[in-house]
Amino acid sequence: ASILEASYPRTETRKSVEILLYAVGIILMAIAIAVSIALHEVGHLVPAKLFNVRVPQYMIGFGKTVFSFRRGETEYGFKAIPLGGYISMIGMYPPSPAEVKEHHEEGHSGSTSPFASMAEEARAADAERMKPGDENRLFYKLPVLKRMVIMLGGPTMNLLIGVVCTAVLICGFGTAQVTNKVSAVSECVPSVNVTHDSISYGECTDKSTPSPAKAAGVQVGDRVVAVNGTQTGSWEAVSSAIRAAGSHPSTLTVERNGQRLDLSVTPVEMIRPISDGKGQYARAADGSIATTRGGFVGVSPSSELVPGSITEVPAMVGDTLSRVGTSMLSLPQRVWDLAVTLVTGGERSAESPVSVVGVSRIAGEVTATDRIDVKAKAAMLVSLVANMNLMLFAFNLIPLLPLDGGHVLGALWEGVRRFFARLTGRKDPGPFDPVKLLPLTYVVAGAFIVMSIILIVADIVKPITLF
Repeated sequence: ASILEASYPRTETRKSVEILLYAVGIILMAIAIAVSIALHEVGHLVPAKLFNVRVPQYMIGFGKTVFSFRRGETEYGFKAIPLGGYISMIGMYPPSPAEVKEHHEEGHSGSTSPFASMAEEARAADAERMKPGDENRLFYKLPVLKRMVIMLGGPTMNLLIGVVCTAVLICGFGTAQVTNKVSAVSECVPSVNVTHDSISYGECTDKSTPSPAKAAGVQVGDRVVAVNGTQTGSWEAVSSAIRAAGSHPSTLTVERNGQRLDLSVTPVEMIRPISDGKGQYARAADGSIATTRGGFVGVSPSSELVPGSITEVPAMVGDTLSRVGTSMLSLPQRVWDLAVTLVTGGERSAESPVSVVGVSRIAGEVTATDRIDVKAKAAMLVSLVANMNLMLFAFNLIPLLPLDGGHVLGALWEGVRRFFARLTGRKDPGPFDPVKLLPLTYVVAGAFIVMSIILIVADIVKPITLF
């Protein structure tokens, strides 16, 4: 903050710089998202070409094509809606039993049901892309294992990006370690509002009671080295000693400019959330935020980035994937709760899901703030990219079409059916036919679109803020 004051003394100039930095953060995250999507599709494209499947298109985004170029038999380009990407492969749908029968019988009449028409249109659209010579380059004709490799290539690429970014974060920047140095002093004793999924604190007013730390003269930069004569080498020790003091007068011993000062402070008892030790709120048996009553002084700790070892990467990746998996199980309910919040005008939970718009806004806030240094900003951006890619990895493995996991499950089902057919001497049941699941596919795709719209609107109207 002092550097900003010296360099940009006028409020207007500082505001312009903050806006510029905010835009830079959004642009950087937009690039990171585009690169992640592009590499995800490369994960599908490379094995498809290695297995000689013809790939007419490789596109980032959906909707109308904005820019494209052709290399060999594939068109590469960008589309207007940057919310994903795809590669189109020839022969995604096998011929219908009716089409196979037509090769052997005359006068066959197809079904006129709406579903049958939908299926026929999908097959016809797929068949229109075929050219002479494509007969042995069809996706559905590949062995089960090769199809699985193609469909798992995209999520695997996201996993690799997440692992690399996590390694850069741990070994290059380090992970945040809380210290006993004061980073902020509360101006007042805030009111507390606890709901099932959130805990919030009221803002200070002219009528608010000054916080005990403010009244005692604690300053930002002080290092709390003892509470009531007990040495506190960590913030956990400081916090525990303050909570144990309740509302009894206590003595904080702080180091300031090389000197030790004893400050008399009287904590205030108030409701506090319980941490799970991993930066999240602990949960009670009914799923609500776990709370306790304890002494409140009004000081916040600082944190320092401490580089770690490459051996810590698997554990952190595993922990992140575990949290992502848990959050995905409750995703529909949390999106529904967020929709209710939007309609009723309630307060958005800080733990609610976000869209790519929300992630970009968070990145903009990180780059614009003056509360952390450049190294910490870079570390937070790398962490965002890592978590985003690990989320994409897990999300795309959901075993529902049109996601990659749905195609993998279909290939596995085909392999199981054919194995038991050979085992029992029955006729080959043929390849897995995604067309039969088109109604379910449309329902799933529609649900994802609706959830995306809700999240995007929430990120615009009620964005989550870090600072």
